[in-house]
Amino acid sequence: MNYLKTSMRYLIGLEACINKNRGESEKGDCVMRRFIVMSITLMSLILSTGCSEKRETIKIGFLDPLSGPFALVGEHILREVQLFADAINARGGVLGGQELEIIPFDGKGNPQESLIAFKQLVDQDISFMLQGNSSAVANALTEAVLKHNQRNRDDRVLYLNYGAVDPALTNDRCNFWHFRFDADATMKMRAITSHIANDTSVNKVYLLNQDYGFGHAISSLSRDMLGTLRPDIAIVGDDFHPLAKIKDFAPYVSKIRSSGADTVITGNWGSDLSLLVRAAKEAGLDVTFYTQYAGIVGAISAMGEAAEGKVKQVSGWHVNAGGGVSDQLASAYLERFPEARDDLFFISTMHALEMLVRSIDAANTTEVQEVARQLETMTYEGPTGVVSMRADNHQLSQPLYISTFVNVEDEGLSFDIESTGIGPKTDAIVAAEELNVPTTCVMERP
Repeated sequence: MNYLKTSMRYLIGLEACINKNRGESEKGDCVMRRFIVMSITLMSLILSTGCSEKRETIKIGFLDPLSGPFALVGEHILREVQLFADAINARGGVLGGQELEIIPFDGKGNPQESLIAFKQLVDQDISFMLQGNSSAVANALTEAVLKHNQRNRDDRVLYLNYGAVDPALTNDRCNFWHFRFDADATMKMRAITSHIANDTSVNKVYLLNQDYGFGHAISSLSRDMLGTLRPDIAIVGDDFHPLAKIKDFAPYVSKIRSSGADTVITGNWGSDLSLLVRAAKEAGLDVTFYTQYAGIVGAISAMGEAAEGKVKQVSGWHVNAGGGVSDQLASAYLERFPEARDDLFFISTMHALEMLVRSIDAANTTEVQEVARQLETMTYEGPTGVVSMRADNHQLSQPLYISTFVNVEDEGLSFDIESTGIGPKTDAIVAAEELNVPTTCVMERP
């Protein structure tokens, strides 16, 4: 800075030199010296600015419930996202050193509130949005993103969906700006039903689901897929109940017992799952539950011993999936957030961030359309092996795990869930190529 002040004083002196009554050769000498000093001063200003200012971050909006009844899950997933973003930043970030910055927005688990939060995200000039809690919210957001991008070609948003599994999002309601990194409900049900089809002890299945779009999808897919894979299996019940309204599942347990079912397929989550499993335990009902979200934050703690040996789940990964990278991830979360007393679950958030930064680097820009074109053909090797984005519908192709919750000490496993002594044990891994279901998506590209 002192050098710059000296240079400015010298420039003033040179200006006086030029303006004095001198010969042409002397004036020319003054002009040349002024040019040299101005050039050095300008370069010093550029270097000084570059050294003193931190490089701009690449902002990613995290839009999920951070208050209300679903805040526990939203806050948990935000911790996962921050863990993965910090790991990327620690190894050098993206575009030669720019860091990711996660900006939380509270959608409250409600479509209308989430649309308000999306408007706030756009107003802050954020180009990348991560969301996944609730397919109802996702259906509202994907439409909002599409309309926004059609109207604002210089201010587009890329939607990274880590967990909203409504099949329509990558079928009839697909759009170029939406990418899903979790397996959809069809893929998960294909994994479950293919596993059931190979289990000769399964003869009678009861379907019990929450009465909304996702629950009805689970029921329909179960019927169709089991009818094809194991037509000898009898569907002995198919009930729906209000979402998060039932306090006592004893009447449903009684119906399941009367049906003679040996297996229950349910898309239930939250209290609707834990209360169901505990009611079955209390009644001495001997059935196996196939679920999609038994391992999510709070669920195993709520079910307790009732889950042991009785509850299975389908997931993109679990803490006992095995392998050095997998174990490191499970440990890293526990070490980073010991006060949370929970465990890593959504590996799809890692897929989303890792594939995003690779796409930005490949495009050599954060311009959304160029990043999207890279992302729709992106492949990378993660903790579960190679995963790849389908260009035809923007659905991630990945393997899925079927696991059973067991006593980890008895089974010699490394990780339990929420210090319960109960954790997932792999029953089977369904390869990605077996899960690439046909799509009805007709992608309109800009």
